[in-house]
Amino acid sequence: MSATELYRLKESYGSGFIEIVIWRVPRPVSPSEHPYKYRLVYVVDGDRVVGYDNERGKGDHKYLGDREESYCFESPKQLMADFMADVKGAEK
Repeated sequence: MSATELYRLKESYGSGFIEIVIWRVPRPVSPSEHPYKYRLVYVVDGDRVVGYDNERGKGDHKYLGDREESYCFESPKQLMADFMADVKGAEK
């Protein structure tokens, strides 16, 4: 079984754009323990303002400006809600 794309969006938002891509994968992307691979980003003037992903070797994490911190993944729905909350917080 290969990865199945669950959600894809790229659109303008605020003073930049957001891009969200979420896949269901046959095996977790180590060290994550859930069956999802994701990439969510808010970009303004070519700079990542907010980003969430779970790249191999790093696991679930997010970027708020230049700061990187771990992220506790619960579900794709919660992931998108948390991401949008951080995007809205970054616009203030």
